[in-house]
Amino acid sequence: MVYIHSQMKTFLSLILLFISMPALSNGATDWQLGFQEPASPVMQGVFDLHNFVLIMMTAITVFVLVLLIYVSIRFRKKANPTPSKRTHNALLETLWTAIPVVILIFMAVPSFKLLYEQDVIPEADMTIKVIGHQWYWEYQYPEHDDLAFESYLTPDDELKEGEPRLLTVDNRLVLPVNKNIHVLVTAGDVLHSFAMPSLGVKKDAVPGRLNETWMRIERPGIYRGQCSEICGSGHGYMPVVIEALSEDEFAAWVNQAKNEFAKLNNRTIALSK
Repeated sequence: MVYIHSQMKTFLSLILLFISMPALSNGATDWQLGFQEPASPVMQGVFDLHNFVLIMMTAITVFVLVLLIYVSIRFRKKANPTPSKRTHNALLETLWTAIPVVILIFMAVPSFKLLYEQDVIPEADMTIKVIGHQWYWEYQYPEHDDLAFESYLTPDDELKEGEPRLLTVDNRLVLPVNKNIHVLVTAGDVLHSFAMPSLGVKKDAVPGRLNETWMRIERPGIYRGQCSEICGSGHGYMPVVIEALSEDEFAAWVNQAKNEFAKLNNRTIALSK
């Protein structure tokens, strides 16, 4: 009975998770249990694989639960005063060995396909470099006249209406939609991790090492993530905010950002002298 109760709890948890998945957005919502809405091919693959495995797990859980109930009733002591002396059943043993193998193959094929899509970087349309620091991010655009800037958490007293606490920054990482973006990730001090759930991106930032990944954002919007590697007392205060723009809007932003951050850098140099 304890085992049946445990199976029932698992089944109910899966049902709740399945029900919650349609309530999705570009960011986390209150009481959310499912993923954020996919905004890249890789995250769509993660989402589809998750749903596929969840359906398989639910079906197996229901089957086992029904089988346990049936066996508990059909082979109870009152219904079988004389116990069976059968020691084995070759067909049954073959089936309960072969069927799990087939199920695992059905899960493994899309899993390996997704791993391949995550690790193999397609021909890139542009490259950015992400550098983690305690406790802020630095973004560089080497193909756009070495445009570079830093991104810090916006303090609570400077938040505008509607901006989420601990997930808002002064300078967003701005990227174009529908472009293959090659992302180089490193760190300037300790371990960090550049993570964006809705894009299916999570790559460790390691001092002295250059890791790489890629992303392709499929629709404009603002996407929020956080450093996902404990990096000290300010770990929870270094969010990642990506703003995805159309190609024309991105080109206009680049021209504006070059002037804006060039003036800021010149002012910083002047103050340091």
